Formats: sequence, structure tokens, C-alpha cells
Amino acid sequence: MGGQDDAQAALDPLRCAFFFDVDGTLAEIQPRPELVFIPPAILAALGRLQARGIPLAVISGRRLVDLDRLFAPLRLPAAGVHGAERRDAAGRQQRLPVDMAALERVRAELAQACAGHPDLYLENKDVAFALHYRLAPQLEETARRLAEDFTRRHADLLTLQPGKCVFELKPRGASKGEVIREFMGSPPFAGRRPVFVGDDLTDEAGFATVNELGGLSIKVGPGPTAALQRLDSVAAVGRWLGELLRALGEPPPLSFTQQTEGPP
Repeated sequence: MGGQDDAQAALDPLRCAFFFDVDGTLAEIQPRPELVFIPPAILAALGRLQARGIPLAVISGRRLVDLDRLFAPLRLPAAGVHGAERRDAAGRQQRLPVDMAALERVRAELAQACAGHPDLYLENKDVAFALHYRLAPQLEETARRLAEDFTRRHADLLTLQPGKCVFELKPRGASKGEVIREFMGSPPFAGRRPVFVGDDLTDEAGFATVNELGGLSIKVGPGPTAALQRLDSVAAVGRWLGELLRALGEPPPLSFTQQTEGPP
């Protein structure tokens, strides 16, 4: 499996549609989700690609409203909560049909179950829930048991999605792979070669779909994957974006290496 040079080889941005995960891909993972930020150089590069008419979208476990705050002033086509929410290039939004009353009962029950483990962080995503144990790695098995128990008892509503120091309970039918397929079926993505960059287990369904569609899948960081190519880090993703801009005849923004090392 190749590195940055292989990921860049034979890639014509004018013929591609780009999809990006966020945490661990465009932004360094932080102890808590609200501490994550998009480095200014990466944000600038995405803005330049969008200005050149290159179709791109964000495919994330975060909610659309949180993605908009992270990427401001850009407003990108996006899929939130692993595809449970989607906004297309025309700004139209849609959401998987879910029983919100039932999800509220699950949330209350989950909050009560987590109350005995104050270092276990429960993130409420409205239509999904995430059990974070990054600040308390000793609670991994506790988080796993809770997540498995809730998804088993509420299998009509939720499925389990493991990730980096997190177990997510997402709506049935939410899939990064399926939402990429939906994007690729409509303008301006249709007819282009899909490229998906991600870093986590949550991105593997997207890699599989992009591979099936004849596109390029790129994993950020180590670990087994279905992705065809690999980049080493968020900083490497920044440099790769810079090469895409050079291929379009534009100079890249400021040093990506410097811009990914700390908050703006």
C-alpha cells in the first residue's frame, strides 16, 4: 500500500469528486469533540478547491450543525451522523426517518447508565449517541458492554459503530458508503471519479463503496483497511491537498505542517 506519492499519482482533480472524513483526517483528534478545529491552511485549500468548481463533500460522524461551525465560513455539501443527515450541493437537507420519541427514551436510559462512570463522556447527536473513553482508556470494556447492550436491546433503532476511543450507536441504515453513493448519483458529483479520505473504522464502508465505483480510497494513519492508498497523518493530508492545488496551477496555502500542529 502506497504513501503520499502513490495517492497523488495519476489523479486529475478536474475529473474527480472528493469526500473527506473530519476527525483524524482534516483535523487532529482531540481529547473531547468540541476541542477539534480545522487547521487554517486546510480550510483555505478546501475553499480554493470549491472556488474552482471541484465537487467536494464532508462525510462525518458529526452533526451537520457542528460541521458548519467547524468549516465556517465555508458551507459544504455534507453528510452528518454517518449518513443519517445529508445536505446536497443545492443545499437541500434530508434525514433518515427515525423515531425521535424512542431515541429520547434511549438517551435518558444511556445517561443514567453512564452516571456511575463520570469519566465516560456521552455525546448526544440527536439521532445517535457516542460513548467516548479517550480520557479514560480503562473504561473501554465498560463502554463496549454498554454500547453492545443498548444496540442489542434497541436493534430496531440502532446499530453499533466502533471508532477510535469511541463506540457509537447510530440509526439503522446510516452508512458512509451509502451516502457517498447518493452523492455520486447527482450533480455535480455524477460522472466523476470518487476520492474518499478517512482514518477510522467508521470510514471502511466508504472505502468499500468508492473502490466498487472505481475511485480512489485513502486511509490516514496505520491499521488494516480496504483503502487502496495511505497517507501518514493530518499533516500529510494537508500536503496532499497542496499538491491538488498545484495540479490546478495554484500555489498551496501556508505550510500545512505548521498549520496542523496547534490551534489557530
